[in-house]
Amino acid sequence: MKYLITGLGNIGREYEDTRHNIGFRILDAFAKASNVVFADKRYGAVAEMRLKNQQLVLLKPSTYMNLSGNAVRYWMQQENIPLENLLVLVDDLALPFGVLRLKPKGSDAGHNGLKHIQEILGTNQYNRLRFGIGNNFLPGQQIDYVLSSFLDEEKKLLPERIERAEEMIKSFCLAGVEITMTQFNNK
Repeated sequence: MKYLITGLGNIGREYEDTRHNIGFRILDAFAKASNVVFADKRYGAVAEMRLKNQQLVLLKPSTYMNLSGNAVRYWMQQENIPLENLLVLVDDLALPFGVLRLKPKGSDAGHNGLKHIQEILGTNQYNRLRFGIGNNFLPGQQIDYVLSSFLDEEKKLLPERIERAEEMIKSFCLAGVEITMTQFNNK
C-alpha cells in the first residue's frame, strides 16, 4: 500500500517557526527520525520511505497554504494513491495547544489549506491529523496569531507533542484510521 502524508505550511524563512507551519515541522521530524531527506520536486519537497510493508510519500507543498490542493492532487495522481490513503497534517485553532485529533473527514473549519484541498479533490472525505495551536488572540488578530511563533512554554512541550503526532502517522499507515483514532484521540 502507498500513502501520501502531507504536512501543510508556507515556504520561506519568515514562516518557518510559525504556528501555521506545524504540518511542515511534524513531517520534518518524521523524515529525520526515519533518516530520509526531502528533495525539491514539482509542487513541493518530497521524500519517500518504507514503513514495514507500506510505502510512504511525504509531501511539503511549495504552493503556499492557500493552494495546497494543487500539490495534493498532483502527488496523489502521480503516485496513484487512493483518497483513503491521504493524511493531511494541519494546525487547528479550535483545539488547545498540543491536542492531537485524527479525523477521517470533516469541514475545513475556516482553514484555507483544507478549504483548497476540498475544492480541488471535490470532497471533504479525506483524513486529517489536527494539531491544536490554541486560540489565544483578540478579535481580528487571527492571521497575526497563526503566523506568530509558539510561546516559550509551548516550545518546551513541542518535541513531545510532535513525537506523539509521529506515532499517530505510523499507526494510521499500519493499523488504519479507526484504530488510530481509538488509540490516540482524547489522550
